Order: sequence, then structure tokens, then C-alpha cells
Amino acid sequence: MRAVRSIVGLWRWRGNPLCRRSDRREAWLAFWAVVLIVLGAPLVGWLGTVKAHDALLSTVEQQRQNRHQVWASAESLATRPPVDTDPESAAEPDTRRQVTARWTGPDGTSHSGTVRAGHGVQPGERFRIWTDDQGRIASRPMTERSAGSHAALAGLAAAAGTAGALEAARRLAIRQVMRRRYARWDAEWQRIGPDWGRTGTSN
Repeated sequence: MRAVRSIVGLWRWRGNPLCRRSDRREAWLAFWAVVLIVLGAPLVGWLGTVKAHDALLSTVEQQRQNRHQVWASAESLATRPPVDTDPESAAEPDTRRQVTARWTGPDGTSHSGTVRAGHGVQPGERFRIWTDDQGRIASRPMTERSAGSHAALAGLAAAAGTAGALEAARRLAIRQVMRRRYARWDAEWQRIGPDWGRTGTSN
């Protein structure tokens, strides 16, 4: 890592008169960037995980209160896309049948629509589905295990984003240091360049 090499270079060159102020500044920028990445990024990741976990647990509790399992009666096999679009099961193999069903919501209202039922459900059979308080089709409530997994991913993303931002800030700062270094080099060359190599000059 370039930042680590700069720090090592600062230590080796600390007593060398050829070590310029810009060299020291570059090495110190690298040092503090490494410190902040090593200490700050994990801290931000941990805080992000805790915050996300608390928020997701609140969502889990809310879904448990607002979503209910009710009995539905299968009327016929369906060929159109189902009403039940569960994001958590979208990537899983679809082993359930799409049927037109009728059910009664928790509030007592009657509903019908196309849903996914368990494999092998035939017209006339009953099966369980998830609905909200108004009896509309809903996905299965999130589990605490899923909440923990999502929170961990959020924490990792926060830590990686923090580390990337710190590295980007270091690179921008180093670029400014390099620009100033080159500007001083140009000024020095303009001052001594015309006399470079001439006999009798004091430069």
C-alpha cells in the first residue's frame, strides 16, 4: 500500500537533510489516513450495523403486528402473474402453484385474487396465505435472522464507504501537495536554470 510505504519512508528519512517538507507532509497524510481507516472505518461499520439492526427489528415487530396468516380456498389454477410478490423468495426456485383463491381478511372483508400456493394444491383445497390488516396479500414478515443479515451487510457497506472516502480524501490532499512541490521546483529552476553548469556561478 502506497500510504504504508510513505510512512516507512518518513521513518527512514526523518534525519536526512534531503527530506523536504512536502515529503514529511505526504507521509503524515498517509499516516493519519491509515489510522482513520484502521480505527474509523470499523467504528462506522459497527455503528451502521447497530443502527440498521435497530431499525430492522422495529420493522420486524411492525410486520408481525400488521401481517396475519389466514385461510384461503383455491378455486382454479391461474395462468397470470400472482398478486403475492415476495422479494425474499424472488430468487428462490418457484415450487408453488399459482391459483385463483378466495379468502376472508382479518377485518372480515372478502377478497379474491391470484396467489402462490403450496406445491400440489388443487382447486377446492384450503391453504394459508399472508395478508395485511385489510386482507390484502402481503409477503411473509421478516425474521430476526434476516434482519441481522441485512444489518451486517449495511455495516460492511458503511465501513467500506468510509474507507473509500478517506482514501479518496488522502489522494486529493496528496495531489495538492504534489502540485505545490512541482510549482516550487519550477520556480527554483527558473531562478537557477539560466546559470546551470556555467563556470564561476555561485548557484
